[in-house]
Amino acid sequence: MSETAPERESMEFDVVIVGAGPAGLSAAIRLKQRAEEAGSDINVVVVEKGSEVGAHILSGAVLDPSGLDELLPDWRNMGAPIDTPVESESFKILGAAGSMSLPVWGMPDMVKNHGCYIVSMGNVCRWLAEQAEAMGVEVYPGMAASQVLYREDGSVRGVVVGEMGIGKDGEKRDSYEPGMELVGKYVLIGEGVRGSLAKQLIERFDLDENSDPQKYGIGLKELWEISPEKSRPGHVQHTFGWPLNDDTGGGSFLYHYNDNTIALGFVVHLNYKNPYLYPYGEFQKFKTHPEIAELLEGGKRIAYGSRAITEGGFQSVPKLTFKGGALIGCSAGFVNVPRIKGNHNAMLTGIMAANAAFEAVMAGREGDELVAYQEAYDDSPVKAELFKARNVKPLWSKFGTRLGAIGLAGLDLWTNTALSGFSFFGTLHHGKTDAASTEPASKHKPIDYPRPDGKLTYDRLTNVAFSATNHEEDQPAHLKLKDPSIPIDVNLPQYAEPAQRYCPAGVYEVVTAEGGGDPQFQINAQNCVHCKTCDIKDPSQNIVWTTPEGGGGPNYPNM
Repeated sequence: MSETAPERESMEFDVVIVGAGPAGLSAAIRLKQRAEEAGSDINVVVVEKGSEVGAHILSGAVLDPSGLDELLPDWRNMGAPIDTPVESESFKILGAAGSMSLPVWGMPDMVKNHGCYIVSMGNVCRWLAEQAEAMGVEVYPGMAASQVLYREDGSVRGVVVGEMGIGKDGEKRDSYEPGMELVGKYVLIGEGVRGSLAKQLIERFDLDENSDPQKYGIGLKELWEISPEKSRPGHVQHTFGWPLNDDTGGGSFLYHYNDNTIALGFVVHLNYKNPYLYPYGEFQKFKTHPEIAELLEGGKRIAYGSRAITEGGFQSVPKLTFKGGALIGCSAGFVNVPRIKGNHNAMLTGIMAANAAFEAVMAGREGDELVAYQEAYDDSPVKAELFKARNVKPLWSKFGTRLGAIGLAGLDLWTNTALSGFSFFGTLHHGKTDAASTEPASKHKPIDYPRPDGKLTYDRLTNVAFSATNHEEDQPAHLKLKDPSIPIDVNLPQYAEPAQRYCPAGVYEVVTAEGGGDPQFQINAQNCVHCKTCDIKDPSQNIVWTTPEGGGGPNYPNM
């Protein structure tokens, strides 16, 4: 039954930006820069679902500064929280008890980290927000964009933000607030990976009609304070191999800050076949490797988080523009898989979209397609970089870690780097979605994972407490089932209901009442760390991640 839309107040802007990540904030800053250069003004607003800018971005990234150099060339003298240059790096193949180092000198320059910085992207974004606000950008944290607004001609005209006060039963409480309409001549969507609005817009405007399915990984991360004598400020380490088998893509990253803290993370590619695989369990098991356990001994875990990562690269980037707006940053998917980097490309695409939007607004246009943005991307270093790395993910998926990622993909990166994009393989493609890659449980055996010891390894719920995740007790679940019967009637018998395992926060459980009875599918939405893995990996594509009414989610530390 349809319900009459509530009356809402409306605010008008030239450009509305959804998401205060590196893409959205770079777009906002560039719009103001262009206006200042032209001696004009432009009204810009940025909305962010996190309780503050950076709240949903856990520390731990290696930043290629090319995007920041383009945006704010003098950032080194502006107090940017970027003070740990990469001083050394290593690549290793792990076995259960040891490791083998790969020669960094023999790797293509693309995957090396010389000239990059170990950063907290949460703090970088907080700093970017300060720069944007100083230029006159309105930044609204704690304001989740829950709905797209359209003009009569079908073009995007704005978003609804801040709707609150709906109870678990779906009924409006006495505290109900209908939210506000933020209307713009153009709307830039920079929600990050698998954003709920971006997903709707891609489908509505067939933006992925001519691209491969997007591919994803799940990244799990802990911040640790380690013993000072073990600290190596500026050191970067990446590993392949154990505990993952050769057919399962992924690996680890380890970044040393200059204050005795490290970011320790583990990535599992979500095209894995075995529904019994438990990405969080693989991460905890990884920490028991002798080299990692020794590093962490005497240390203290101080934060935990998880998020999905786009991995489709060049082949999976959709059309970037639609009537009334555009996709920027990870909403479109500009991560370079072999580099494990995308923040610089997010910033550069935000800049390109801002340039196109500024020219359009100054020309008196609104609601049309920002064709100049798509053209800029097609002739940009972002596309050129992704093109050179285009075959790494397909080769890895088809031939496994050793032959595919280290052998064939390494060769392919060399030819692409040395011969300006030439590959013996041409351009390989991603054949199916990560959800469709999941095989029936009957083809696989359950995997035994060791029990957490509470010192080096932790259960999910204990770790979720270190993400400071919070949702209002009475807000409706933002994780929707298209068909409530599918988890028990389809996913459980066919796939051993993998939602119990792929979720890094223990949101999904199959429970049976004391004394027996039929199993029930339980959703603990209050645990959700907003990684979106369920929306991606559910083999029946029955779970839909939506923006929580009333906000919520992790509140990662300012570090």
